[in-house]
Amino acid sequence: MITGLLLAASAVVTVVSITALPYYDDKSGKLWPLVALTALLWVLFVASIVALRSVRGRAAIVLVIVGSIGIGGAAMAGPPNTSTDSARYAWDGIVQNAGISPYDFVPTDPELADLRTDWLFPDPVVGADGELECEGSRILQSVEPGTDEVVCTAINRATVPTIYPPSSEILFAAVRFVTGPEPQYWPMQLVGLLLSLAITGILLRALHTRGRDPRWAALWGWSPLMATEAVTNSHIDVFGGLLILLATLAAANGKRVWAGVALGAAIAVKLIPVIAAPALLRRRPIVLIAVSIATFAALYVPYILASGIGVLGYLPGYLTEEGYSSGDRFVLLSTVLPGTAATIVAVILVAATAALVWWKTDPTDPWVGQAVMIGVTLLVVSPRYPWYALMLVPVVAMSGRWEWLAVPAALTVRYLIPSVDLARLCLALAIVLIVAMSLHRAGPGALRRLGGWLRHPLSPTTRKTDHSLSAG
Repeated sequence: MITGLLLAASAVVTVVSITALPYYDDKSGKLWPLVALTALLWVLFVASIVALRSVRGRAAIVLVIVGSIGIGGAAMAGPPNTSTDSARYAWDGIVQNAGISPYDFVPTDPELADLRTDWLFPDPVVGADGELECEGSRILQSVEPGTDEVVCTAINRATVPTIYPPSSEILFAAVRFVTGPEPQYWPMQLVGLLLSLAITGILLRALHTRGRDPRWAALWGWSPLMATEAVTNSHIDVFGGLLILLATLAAANGKRVWAGVALGAAIAVKLIPVIAAPALLRRRPIVLIAVSIATFAALYVPYILASGIGVLGYLPGYLTEEGYSSGDRFVLLSTVLPGTAATIVAVILVAATAALVWWKTDPTDPWVGQAVMIGVTLLVVSPRYPWYALMLVPVVAMSGRWEWLAVPAALTVRYLIPSVDLARLCLALAIVLIVAMSLHRAGPGALRRLGGWLRHPLSPTTRKTDHSLSAG
């Protein structure tokens, strides 16, 4: 009963955060109500997980499923509240269904004016000064290339080509083929909900068949990150998270070809899922690598034939804009390292983590390695967008390493509160929690054994794994 009440409270707070607050804009200064409700959602989430420890058997499974449906459904209560990325998803789908490659034209290009819908491109209005301007909390002012006429649009970065790879574009086209161009944000929200529920179902079955506690699926199904970023804001990263989960399950079961197909498709969602590869390469790596590359290439072929090198879209510009090439984006490393030095060290840290994960991961039980690889990469890269962690949470649920949820929590703070110092503090606290819990799990003498391993890394080591929810 207590768990059910906590889940109901989470659903209610989710609805309030979407419907009762204005669209979040970190330039408006009206961020504290959303920050407070988001913090409350995380508190309710933690309390629900703790309460679930006292629920056993079939009742626990029912709660996981009902809670996932209830919280996910509540997240569809209104349009996106912190991001309009799904407006680009809709536009790319509309363009493709008109027989045009999404990489060929920017959204404001007059060549595509006939495809514009009122909700994506509302008409400008005459302002008090007699100039045309745009109205609406999700509407941005842009210009048509070549004419410089004012264009109002819900699409961010409307003067640059799309950045999304082919797996994403195929899904965007499929959604708009079914719904048409007029429905606004709910089609992708529904897709996000269905993908999220699919992950919950796969986790329940996979945990049960592998002899682990199926209640760990609640780490995904009840997560505020799932509700806000996979459903309300409909980020395509949830699709990548599902494919990574399928790839890792297939690899753990010795199905290298299917693992390669799923991994290649995941990388073709948003490229960054390539970091899931090291944990899967311990056994028969050539097969998995070859199949994943072939899948990735096959998905790109139709778009390359249509657009050539244009399939790179806005990726190079995005990396520069986000500060990855200059090193400014790495908020932890940039504390002590200047500019490009931070980028170089970030590459070294991620590469070293990849090597260790490949070397130490058990190919039949790759979940901890997967959590470490993805989690460390997010900590090092420290993206400003918490939805990148949608690919981390499912593998956290499979590994039982709940402490890695500190990473999406820290990234959420980084996104909602534009303070570099606070971001550094939250990421540092996440690292402290992860290290402390890792040492606790390793048992007495962990530091001594770690020191011995560092001195003699090729010596045999032992590993203790605990997947019990009750044991923590």
